[in-house]
Amino acid sequence: MSSTGNKAANSAPSESAATTNTATAELVNLRPTGWRHGATWTYLIMLLASGVALLVSFILSAETLQLARHPNQSLGCDVNAVLSCSTVAESWQSEIVKFGELSFPNAFFGIAAESVFVTIAVIGLARMKMPRWFATCTWLGSLAALAYSYWLTSQSLFVINALCPWCLVLMFATTIQFMAVSHATVTVQHLPSKARRLLTCYRLNIDLMVDVVWVVALITLILVKDGAMLFR
Repeated sequence: MSSTGNKAANSAPSESAATTNTATAELVNLRPTGWRHGATWTYLIMLLASGVALLVSFILSAETLQLARHPNQSLGCDVNAVLSCSTVAESWQSEIVKFGELSFPNAFFGIAAESVFVTIAVIGLARMKMPRWFATCTWLGSLAALAYSYWLTSQSLFVINALCPWCLVLMFATTIQFMAVSHATVTVQHLPSKARRLLTCYRLNIDLMVDVVWVVALITLILVKDGAMLFR
């Protein structure tokens, strides 16, 4: 009786381990392969997008300082009534962080955030192993940056009724940055650990179609809202 019980107890862990190994093997088979899903490509796209966003943040910061020194002077990106950096820069949405009488332009925070993303992209290109918590925080930070950028863009489109050309570049750069971070998180960092549907989506290159539709939808929204005024 005791011998039978011991055999049953020993077989249970073996069956559990076999099931785990089978599930792991299935996930490995689902993982996309090829240059587009590797660390070099995904983190290179992230680096390029983050680099553009960082450069634009520096430009916006410089123009903010110029506007503070010369309040009545037009900026170089003031094209017409709709494409006007100064109109956007003078709105309260451009400086939402305030401490008493001090206010800080959004572009200053963009410099800080994008510097971090550039650094993470370089770490990814170096193929250094990232802890799971670090990769998760990177994706959440990218999502927060995207949400913040979209909020500012929606304010420009529907509240301020003026568009800053550099802000639009920053918005598209942040979008591509989020796409690259999401791609790397799933295909390189293998998070979430059991994301079978996401792995299938990337393996079949469905993500590429989604990305194209996403960017086209953003361009269409801008053109529908202010297209008639953009080229006057």
